[in-house]
Amino acid sequence: MKKYIKQNIYKWHKVIGLITIIPVIFWTLSGLMHPFMAHWFKPTLPKDKLEITVVDTSKINFSLQEVLKANQIHRFLNFRIIEFQDKSYYQVKTVDKSIRYFDTSNSKELVNGDKLYATYLAQYYLADVSAKPEKITLQNSFSQDYKYINRLLPVWKLSFDKNDGTDLFIETTSGRLATFNNQNRKNFLLIFDLFHNWSFLDAISNNQIRIVVMMICLSIIILSALSGVIIYGFMWGKFKKNTSNNKSILKKYHRQIGIATAFVTLTFAASGAYHASKKWNPDRETGLKHEPIIKAEHLKKDFLKLNLRWERLSNIAIVVLKKDTLYQVVYNKTEDEPQEILYFNAKAGKEVVNADVEYAKYLVKKFTTNLQQEDIILPDCCLKTDEDNSLFEAKLLNTKTLYSFSRDYGFVFKRLPVVQLDYDTPDQDTYFIDTQFSTLASHVTNDNRTEGYSFAIFHKFLFMDWAGKNIRDLTMLISALGVLIVSLFGLAIFTKK
Repeated sequence: MKKYIKQNIYKWHKVIGLITIIPVIFWTLSGLMHPFMAHWFKPTLPKDKLEITVVDTSKINFSLQEVLKANQIHRFLNFRIIEFQDKSYYQVKTVDKSIRYFDTSNSKELVNGDKLYATYLAQYYLADVSAKPEKITLQNSFSQDYKYINRLLPVWKLSFDKNDGTDLFIETTSGRLATFNNQNRKNFLLIFDLFHNWSFLDAISNNQIRIVVMMICLSIIILSALSGVIIYGFMWGKFKKNTSNNKSILKKYHRQIGIATAFVTLTFAASGAYHASKKWNPDRETGLKHEPIIKAEHLKKDFLKLNLRWERLSNIAIVVLKKDTLYQVVYNKTEDEPQEILYFNAKAGKEVVNADVEYAKYLVKKFTTNLQQEDIILPDCCLKTDEDNSLFEAKLLNTKTLYSFSRDYGFVFKRLPVVQLDYDTPDQDTYFIDTQFSTLASHVTNDNRTEGYSFAIFHKFLFMDWAGKNIRDLTMLISALGVLIVSLFGLAIFTKK
């Protein structure tokens, strides 16, 4: 009986190893490319952030109300003040979500203003005012070369043939550079998407089938690694006695490298499977925006007449908090003071104290209401039914403003600063709200944290951060290379026989 079990373990180790040889090659080779393209040979631009400037009120001859009236805009979604080409403009987002630009000095509209501003920003990031995009398109969805990880939508895609085929993705409502790709990076993204994320299965089937196939392959890899540990670790003495060709170099190093990489094989596969399982349903939360219609008639007070610290004013917009229309004033960061967001009533012009946290709490209720209406079920404790809507009414435990990324709120979420709100729920819900752009930057629960830590620690080797990014990536590269070599050695042993 023991002999039968032993023989079958060895047989099935070979069979399942052969089944997964192609997936292992796909995953390890594409994984080996990642440190090179993401860190070691990552392309750079002369500038990657837009310098924050103070609003120059000397260029504003017409109030917002006058501009809206002159251009017959009675309702809109928001506005802000931007500067480019030595002029100041009101950037107005209209009800149909188009972005229009009006010269603050004469109230006239700039034709094709959003394209011109996107081009100006691209030239700014390239540090080349003479650069002309060969192609410019508005992108409203994620794509092969503009992945969901970039978060921001809509964006303008500007393609420059003279800069190594560089594409820049610009969000004009914030002036952010969402991402950029040169030709080498485009090739890497395509290869990584095909061989690591298996996007080819999406093309011929759907996301659910892709995940199921990946989960099956990863489960088989886990079984292969476990059976290898049993054979070459715990039972090697018995196998060695009955193996006539035990002096084979291939078998020797297949066993040694296999034992050495068994742990990372298991952690790579298990964390990858856990991560893939969370992609079953698309994320419908991150990036949600609250954009109520603003009526021009509600702006009784001209923001130019507010009692503001104009020497620090970097942006001004409008928000609706419950039934109040407020001016949202952003003060620039200085050496002595952090960035501040203040609120002033648009009717009376008086400041609303501590309104940023209140607005963040209000947005959480709005976003959870929208998600509930889309049949995303929240815990019963978090819902309250009233005559208007189902609102998030869990106890708020803590709030703070983040000016840098944290473990729960990583750099992949892009937006800073954000207000963090921790709620007393069974899942310990934490919301990160970008109040400046009325956006849900991230929503984290215990389940998200567990999966995130699992992927970061066991798949991306976060535990090696103490040694620095280069050592961490080198360790990850050597581990993936070891998994690839042991798989190829196993294939060579089989084909030799």
